[in-house]
Amino acid sequence: MRLFIKTKEKKYPIYFGENNCFKIKKILIQNKINPKKLMVIYDKNIPKKIVSKFKTRIKKDENIILEFNFNEKIKNLNTVKKILDILGKNNFNRNDCLISMGGGIAGDICAFAASIYKRGIKFVNIPTTLLSQVDSSIGGKTGVNNFLGKNMIGTFCQPNLVIADIVFLRSLPKREMICGYAEILKHALISDKKFFIFLKNNYKDILNLKSNTIKRAIFRSCKIKKAIVEKDERESNLRKTLNYGHTFAHAFESTLKYTNKLNHGEAVLLGILTASKFSNKERLLAKNEFSLIENHIKELKYNNLKNYFNKNSINKISNFMIKDKKNYGKSINLVLLRKIAKPVLNNTYSQIKVKKFLSSLID
Repeated sequence: MRLFIKTKEKKYPIYFGENNCFKIKKILIQNKINPKKLMVIYDKNIPKKIVSKFKTRIKKDENIILEFNFNEKIKNLNTVKKILDILGKNNFNRNDCLISMGGGIAGDICAFAASIYKRGIKFVNIPTTLLSQVDSSIGGKTGVNNFLGKNMIGTFCQPNLVIADIVFLRSLPKREMICGYAEILKHALISDKKFFIFLKNNYKDILNLKSNTIKRAIFRSCKIKKAIVEKDERESNLRKTLNYGHTFAHAFESTLKYTNKLNHGEAVLLGILTASKFSNKERLLAKNEFSLIENHIKELKYNNLKNYFNKNSINKISNFMIKDKKNYGKSINLVLLRKIAKPVLNNTYSQIKVKKFLSSLID
């Protein structure tokens, strides 16, 4: 099963299914990607059996295969430099290819390196987490963190190919599945109320990897993001809706210094809930619609900021929100909801107002 993303920069396929990653040679040839050399960078948490089987499919003296322990703390320019140095020392050219096999952090780092090495070499993304399969592998955003916050340095660079293979998901702990589910939920909330109801009714089957249900959820989620990215590749307007809950979420992560206490997807769930509460407080989102969202997030057990923050955190959170890359002045720009599937863009609020709101949730 395939889905084609068509942007001004590039048209590329996403392959869905199980065990597709082991057909890598055939898929590369089908898509006219014929590099002399491959660099494969994979996450150390991928099961060794999968990595070993994948290696046999690309065995070649010129190919380079590297293992990284990907996490937010290495999502920076130092890691990018290591990749660039290895590409340069091995004389990779613009027809050669970098393959990322890992979650969203792996994809972001590798895509950024591929986009700036010799102004761009071929890039193939094999996302191995639910979050990366439904969100970060689609749309061409790359990025790394710096002292100002999350994803502050990056480019737009569409991949040549994406392989979303559920074989990787079978080894993930439930916490990682919930992490990806957060982005699926976000897509439903900004675009498709029927899909949201489907998720409410079937989330346990999705988290337990019931084959038909998880495939349907992944495919529908990717279709939503495809429709948005194709209309607004560079995030000038509509694509901003994909940030629903993320201005809060990124600030939560940055405040906790990207510790394991709160991973990205968990922060997104808290961010979605916080943005929904703010939408209700601003009399945009009706109480009954807010309750549908709140009750579902309660079922997932990520509904209490007090588990992660106290009143001393409020200044840090709001300061990171001010530095968010979507802001153009001293106000905080938020994506909010008028109804489920009816997002509202370009809502700006003072830092003082946001701090008071956060105080009401945390104090």
